[in-house]
Amino acid sequence: MKFNILVADDEKNIREGLGKALELEGYKTFLAADGDQALLLVENEEIDLVIADLKMPGLSGEELLKKVVSSYPTVPVIILTGHGTIESAVKAMRDGAYDFLTKPLNLERLSLLVKRALSNRELFLQHRALQEELDRRSKFPQIIGKSTRMQKIFEVINQVAPTKASIIITGESGVGKEIIADAIHYNSPRKDKPYIKVHCAALTETLLESELFGHEKGAFTGAISRRRGRFELAHGGTIFLDEIGEINQNIQIKILRVLHEKKFERVGGEETIDVDVRIISATNKNLKKEIEKNNFREDLYYRLNVVNIHIPPLRERKDDIPLLIATFLKEFTEENKKKIQGMDTKAGLILNQYSWPGNVRELRNCIESAVVMCKGAIITEDDLPPYLRATTEKDTIKLNTGITLQEAEKQIITLTLNQNGGNKSKTADILGIGRKTLHRKLNEYKIEN
Repeated sequence: MKFNILVADDEKNIREGLGKALELEGYKTFLAADGDQALLLVENEEIDLVIADLKMPGLSGEELLKKVVSSYPTVPVIILTGHGTIESAVKAMRDGAYDFLTKPLNLERLSLLVKRALSNRELFLQHRALQEELDRRSKFPQIIGKSTRMQKIFEVINQVAPTKASIIITGESGVGKEIIADAIHYNSPRKDKPYIKVHCAALTETLLESELFGHEKGAFTGAISRRRGRFELAHGGTIFLDEIGEINQNIQIKILRVLHEKKFERVGGEETIDVDVRIISATNKNLKKEIEKNNFREDLYYRLNVVNIHIPPLRERKDDIPLLIATFLKEFTEENKKKIQGMDTKAGLILNQYSWPGNVRELRNCIESAVVMCKGAIITEDDLPPYLRATTEKDTIKLNTGITLQEAEKQIITLTLNQNGGNKSKTADILGIGRKTLHRKLNEYKIEN
């Protein structure tokens, strides 16, 4: 992040000298010869830090400080003063100045103060960005994500929700497939109609058939009365079939008929029931491979898969982790009535570096645990689950100084490949390179694989 610093001083040499020194450190600077010019810049530019002389013609540094503190309380102000006005500088601190420096200036001291002041400013900007993202999500309140891949998913949801198209949502366990299904239904014309969910993997074949299509009295042992099935209950609305890859061929044929003819019979019944239902399904299986194994009907696959929405695993969208953490922290601090202000740098680094095999569900559980275990106002490494703390050493690659870049790259590739059990696809993903590039480097460095 490149910060914007405003230097306000009526002495040209000091003003321009400070500007050049700060630019050499990578900051963008704005210069003002008096307080009035400075205030105008603060009002019209995205200023992250103000460095102002205490005594200036027109609007003084004291008056500028009061206006900035009043209107832009998150913008820190460092006051410059001569030795004879230390008392005024102390007063400025009471009025809200971040700190003060006496002239002639010690540039090393100034550099340190600037870094400290901007670290607080950076935390505010990060929080603001997260809050803006949370507000933007009002249309999809349960979906958390600002990464490029999640933005594309939002676009697809917007496009397909108003239609009648059948949708398959794919992705690993824990990525939030059900939440995507919810967003599609509640942003569709059917949002006020029934929304029925069925977790197909949780039921036996007989129970699942009865659950989906209903049954007549006496259809099987225990069928003591007629029962309407989930398809019938979802008439006019949406049915969500989770883990669709687990259903057998017999039920697949019946679902295919519903999609094709919009008709079915209850188990043990002869009455044909007409139904208008939109089907959204989800699976963590590769259905094309299941078709090759004759476990899943190809015709049903294409009927269900009019639109495919693939949810990437959390390790492939790590840009979303800070937003997820902020959301879950807010949820669980309120739920547990705790006054936790945030998370320290080391704990945040551990969460960002972890691969999250359990995806968003695992991260959510982790944050809930950390909130419960936290005794202070800030979550630290010690508040995280033990298995996460244990990964810090395992996932660390130690490189000796003095080695070549090629040797460092070789060690990183070798250790990452070993940590992933020789899985080249996963290794390439973690390293941020293509599989072809990884294979070339394995051959180049003669790394056994």
